[in-house]
Amino acid sequence: MDWTALTVSLRLAAFTCLLLLPVGLWLGRTLATTRFRGKPLCEALVALPLVMPPTVLGFYLMQAFGAEAPFGGLWSRLFGSGLNFTFTGILLASLVANLPFAVQPIQRAFETVPANLREAAWCSGLSPWQTFLRIELPLVWPGIISALALTFAHTLGEFGVILMVGGAIDGETRTLAIAIYDRVQAFDEAGAGIMSAMLLLVSFLTIGVVYGLAGRRRWRRA
Repeated sequence: MDWTALTVSLRLAAFTCLLLLPVGLWLGRTLATTRFRGKPLCEALVALPLVMPPTVLGFYLMQAFGAEAPFGGLWSRLFGSGLNFTFTGILLASLVANLPFAVQPIQRAFETVPANLREAAWCSGLSPWQTFLRIELPLVWPGIISALALTFAHTLGEFGVILMVGGAIDGETRTLAIAIYDRVQAFDEAGAGIMSAMLLLVSFLTIGVVYGLAGRRRWRRA
């Protein structure tokens, strides 16, 4: 078992969930409750990482993070270091790759909140922020848990994007998924099997959480 790679994967997954949670809440609620001309385009951009090959997405992110690119060059001037082949780089790449997993479950949850419920809360004297905290947030909590579970599990298993942007630097960018690939290349099937079984267990638990929350929600409606 490669504990260093597991530590990198867990740290990456934790930071990805932590940073995407406020983004998912804001963007998911905005897409669910407002109508504007560019809404279909925004939803398409959010969903793009789902259908885009990971190596292609990773290649474009690697190019964007380069010192000669506008974003990568600006980052280098501000912080004195590049993004490619660093933990910060794979974290930013993970945020992009996991955006649909964080936004879409929360958006679907907000779409189930009746609009007249918000209007009734406003008529009762609650501010929009109080309505969000006291009325909407408890109702969309299953969607938030689903988003966090899917984001966490997908980050642990992400391979193509992380490999393209970060390579396989031990203790920095070498995640558990990359470690499994390295073990297979070294004909260490036993080591690869142990690490694969761990990812399989995490995936199974994640699906159990998502379907469990969905079933609980249907039971409450019934």
